Amino acid sequence: MKQAFLQQFLLAKLAVVFLTRLPVSIKQDVNDDLLNKATGYFGFVGLLIASLCAGVFWLVALFLPLSIAVLISMAFGLMLTGAFHEDGLADTADGFGGGWSAVQKLTIMKDSRLGTYGASALCMSLMLKYQSLVMLAEVSVMSAVVSLLFAHVISRVLAVSIIPSLDYVQLENESKTKPVAKSLAVSSIIPLLLSSVLVSWLFVCYLDINIFYGLGFLSLVWLVRLLFIAFTKKQIGGYTGDVLGAAQQIFELTTYLFIFSVIGVN
Repeated sequence: MKQAFLQQFLLAKLAVVFLTRLPVSIKQDVNDDLLNKATGYFGFVGLLIASLCAGVFWLVALFLPLSIAVLISMAFGLMLTGAFHEDGLADTADGFGGGWSAVQKLTIMKDSRLGTYGASALCMSLMLKYQSLVMLAEVSVMSAVVSLLFAHVISRVLAVSIIPSLDYVQLENESKTKPVAKSLAVSSIIPLLLSSVLVSWLFVCYLDINIFYGLGFLSLVWLVRLLFIAFTKKQIGGYTGDVLGAAQQIFELTTYLFIFSVIGVN
């Protein structure tokens, strides 16, 4: 029992190290198998990130306008994660927009320079996220806080769910690549579901979302997921770490926009 607990604790720490800049150390060697299993805790790490961002937002909102509080919270989130997913979105947009063949697209995605497509996607994403959170905060501070918690968890769970549906792709003879999960371990499903159920419960309790809207949200994100998988497969034949980062950003924005469309219309 103790050994099993220590194994799960290691996987949770690995997920934190992978997705954030928090000073968490892992003394043992990390292999692909551990990284694949650590994806199960991506949802809980999303909850950690969202909780810290929500805390910053709530504190700043006590003294400054809501719009400033949202901006500072977003800036804190970018520092906390090292703009990890935003970088994936920008690289994916550059590759998909600037290349003709799959090889060209993958080559562009590995280029550290930011191109027009990537800059445009990044600007649009950040502006949409900012405006959505400001509008939610104007409904109520609690609406913005719960939306942050829900969106950060669900978006990471949905991004991970793409892994079994696509093949992992990379350039031939590529010696240095960013660490990325190359399969979804069966053991990862339970913690992913647990994190989703937890934030869904908070979502329903605090935002008073009925079953009709819940089913509508599930239908929407599943449709976005299917379209994203089909589009990505057509572009490069599979997924990369950057693609998963882009997926997380798209699902997060989709979640904010849906929530506001439900609770902000009045």
